[in-house]
Amino acid sequence: MTNEFAVVAEGLHKRYGRSCALDGVDLTVPRGTVHGLLGPNGAGKTTAVRILATLLRFDAGRAEVAGFDVQREPERVRARIGLTGQYAAVDEVLSGRQNLIMFARLFHLSPRAARARADELLEQFDLVDAAGKSAAQYSGGMRRRLDLAASLILAPDVLFLDEPTTGLDPRSRNGVWDGVRSLVAGGTTVLLTTQYLEEADQLADRISVIDTGRVVAEGTSDELKSQIGGDRIEVVVRDAADLASAAHVVEAVGGGAVHTDPDTRRVSSPVRDRVEALGDVVQRLREAGIVAEDIGVRRPSLDEAFLALTGHRAEEEVAA
Repeated sequence: MTNEFAVVAEGLHKRYGRSCALDGVDLTVPRGTVHGLLGPNGAGKTTAVRILATLLRFDAGRAEVAGFDVQREPERVRARIGLTGQYAAVDEVLSGRQNLIMFARLFHLSPRAARARADELLEQFDLVDAAGKSAAQYSGGMRRRLDLAASLILAPDVLFLDEPTTGLDPRSRNGVWDGVRSLVAGGTTVLLTTQYLEEADQLADRISVIDTGRVVAEGTSDELKSQIGGDRIEVVVRDAADLASAAHVVEAVGGGAVHTDPDTRRVSSPVRDRVEALGDVVQRLREAGIVAEDIGVRRPSLDEAFLALTGHRAEEEVAA
C-alpha cells in the first residue's frame, strides 16, 4: 500500500455459518479524508469496520490500515487507530474530565500528560463547561462527543466511526459532525458507517454504497447522484387541462424523456444547462398562456440515488 491511502481492502469475505456478511468488498480511503460506508442495517457495514479495526478475522481477501497488514500486524494497526461504536462507551459515574483521564492512563500516559490531554480534548469538543459533571448528566450528543474525545487520546491516524449519530436529535447530530470535521482538519482519516443519507452527504469526501455484503457503487455524493441522471426541470401547472401542453414545452426544452404526474399536475424532464433551461421554459409557458403554480430545477437527492442503486431505501432492514 502506498502512503496515499490510509485504508485498503481487497476482496474481503466473511461468513457466519450459511449467512454471507461480506462478499468481496473492495475499499480504498485516501489519507486525510472522510469516506462513508452507506447502507441499510444488515448490509455489512459494521462487519467491515470490525475487520479493519482488527476485532474480527475475515475468511478471504486482504486489508491494510495505516500502512500495516490487518491480519499479520494487528498490534501495529491498533496502535494507530481509534474506534467509536454505535453506543457511547463512557463511565456514567465519572465526570467527563475523569473519563478522559482514565482513558489516557489506560493508554499509559503519565498522570500529568493525561490531565493535559483531557483538557485539550474537552476544549476541542466544547465540553469544558460540563467537564466536572458526571457523564450520567450529559445529553446524548454530549456523550457522543465525549466518546469521540476518548477515541482520540492518542490522536489516531485512522478513526472508525460506526453509525456515530444513531438516535441523536438534529442539534446533537450537528455537534458530532462539527467534531468529525475538526478531526479531519487535524489530519485524521475517518471511515464513517451510516444509514443516514444526509450524514454521508454532509461529511463524506467519497462514499461506498454497500448492500448485501457488496459495494454496489462508489464515488462522491454528486457522482452517485449523477448515475441516475443530472438536473431535472419540474413544472406544476395550475390547471390540469394544461398538463399536456406543459409537457410539450418541457420536452422541447429538455430534449429527454418527460414524466407527467396527473395527480400532482407535475411535469418533469432532464436538462443539461439548468439556468438556460429554466429561463426558456418560463418564457415558453408564458407565450403559451400556461399558468404555473411552481417551477424549478432540482438535482437528484442521495436518497434517490441510493434507491436506484439498491432497490430499497437506506433505512430498510436487509434480510439475512
